[in-house]
Amino acid sequence: MSNTQVNTRIVQADNDFGQTGKFVRENQKSLLFIVGAIVALILLYIAYQKFYLAPRESEAADQMHVAQDLWTKKEWDKAIKGDAGYPGFEKIINDYSSTKAANLAYFYLGTAYLNKGEYSKAIDNLNSFRGDDSFVAAEALGSTGDAYVELKDFDKAETYFKKAVDKAKNDFLSPLYLKKLALVYEAKKDYKSAVDTFEKIKTDYPTSAESQNADEYIAREQAKQ
Repeated sequence: MSNTQVNTRIVQADNDFGQTGKFVRENQKSLLFIVGAIVALILLYIAYQKFYLAPRESEAADQMHVAQDLWTKKEWDKAIKGDAGYPGFEKIINDYSSTKAANLAYFYLGTAYLNKGEYSKAIDNLNSFRGDDSFVAAEALGSTGDAYVELKDFDKAETYFKKAVDKAKNDFLSPLYLKKLALVYEAKKDYKSAVDTFEKIKTDYPTSAESQNADEYIAREQAKQ
């Protein structure tokens, strides 16, 4: 590269830098406003978390413990609607939206409705639950599958039991939902898939309770093919 070319590039770079500097000078007020707005939003978010959401989380958890006790005792109506001045899961969701307690209340409420035989309400609430814990999240998916079985919607039940198996990934829940999946295949008269699913239980979860009588189910499904 010649000296002339080098000098030309240096001059061009200086011009570009000068243009950038000019842009900053001309738009300094706008840039400062944008930076100030970002800082304000960050501070507002921190304040929201500390002074609004955190106290609501604590209050919601304190309010919900009676409903949880009622749920454990299978007093479904009281768990849903509340008792003795304490709110049920429905009110927790309405009064403390966006809290972790309200999110968990969706799970409790969904399973309560499932046990009451109100399957559509069970599905709506279980689908509103967002769980990080794989055990509870798998139970929510599996319970949704149970509700669809009761509604005779076996295609959706199949979908949710598959999701529950994938989510659980443990020796207790996975074989349980695999068995439920196999029985859904049986209901759909897809006996080959039912056999394959029971075989998977035997192979992947040989010590599970579901594996102990898998051969009986396999023989039953093979006889129907």
